[in-house]
Amino acid sequence: MTPVELSRTVLCAVRRAVDEGELHVAVPERAVVTAPGPGGCGDYATSIALQLARPAGQPPLRVAEILKTRLADSDGVRDVVITGPGFINISLRDTAPTALVEEILRRGIRYGYAQGLAYEYAQGLAPEPSADLVQLSCPPEVRAVVVMDAVARILRSQGAAVRTRCEAELPSRWTDILGVRVEAHRTQKSPARLNVRVHPVPAPADPLPLGRDAARWALLHPAAHDRPRITDEHLVQRETNPLFRVRYAHARTRALHRNAADLGFTAEAGPLELGSVEPGAVERRSVEPHPTVPQPTVPRPTEPQPANHAHRTHDDGHPAPLAHPTPLLPLLADHPRVLAQSAAHRTPDRLARHLVTVADAVLPLLPAVLPRGAEKPSAAHRARLALAEAAGTVLAGGLSLLGIDAPEHL
Repeated sequence: MTPVELSRTVLCAVRRAVDEGELHVAVPERAVVTAPGPGGCGDYATSIALQLARPAGQPPLRVAEILKTRLADSDGVRDVVITGPGFINISLRDTAPTALVEEILRRGIRYGYAQGLAYEYAQGLAPEPSADLVQLSCPPEVRAVVVMDAVARILRSQGAAVRTRCEAELPSRWTDILGVRVEAHRTQKSPARLNVRVHPVPAPADPLPLGRDAARWALLHPAAHDRPRITDEHLVQRETNPLFRVRYAHARTRALHRNAADLGFTAEAGPLELGSVEPGAVERRSVEPHPTVPQPTVPRPTEPQPANHAHRTHDDGHPAPLAHPTPLLPLLADHPRVLAQSAAHRTPDRLARHLVTVADAVLPLLPAVLPRGAEKPSAAHRARLALAEAAGTVLAGGLSLLGIDAPEHL
């Protein structure tokens, strides 16, 4: 069950409760499912009970209990737990991670994109739907232009037809180095349903010496109301640099793809053979995208390592169960929602922070992907490779929407 399918399942539970007379509310158009928050559990969580409590005239916990009984018997749902004031936490059956990885690999870097007439216009496949046009404008300041460019990319990914306008001609070096483009200048306008002026806190220094990728990240990663830092720290290739961690994690997934091909196997979504091994027990292995790049240090637990590391093999030669990558799977599933929210609120910084979180979640998994020593590639290795490639796909797609390159080698 994919996150979209789970959202529909939650709405079906609401409709059943309404039809059976236990809830007297208007069924919402959508139900948001996200990764569980602090204190939550399972694969996904939804706050639909808190949303419906007031119109239903019932406490959120009572609404959650009503929906829990209907969700628990839904296909693909293994368990439902209520936490906090009424959050519904949902655990899916074992096929859920497989379906999610398959969907990401099938859609590629367009995973999380919307479809429709406006999307077809954005891709040059249909005439401009002027009634749904979003007009973005900005002052002639370098950060404003870069943010507007990224917002336009994200909006188009969500099906919006977008026109961009700057209040003055752009310097040629902005377009040459930063890759920004606008459709109109000065007072030129288009009829639009929404006119938005993009005006973040200006950059305190010229970011162009950083080059395209580092400059765009320096301007986009901070929130619009925060002052960006234009320093050489964005060029440093170590784990203190968030951009490096994101691009490094992507490069590692591509290196695993090449290494697996050399060993004669490819990715195939399937069960990950998850076990009860502690997440910090994964041994690190030297699979580098480039021999000159230092690997970021994966945080190690302060307690002594258990004797049965996560990548030890069983006596029959099969890989031992892998520590459950719960931080990663919900993050990948949450990618479409992050894109939708980044578009709705015109906040590319939200997408940038999401990519950092995905990168930090996938790095500890990567050492356990390939066979080790005398091990032979198994279905578990193919499934882990598919999960790693899915994470790399999300990182590449997110970076492309920010206008930043995702190299296969660093």
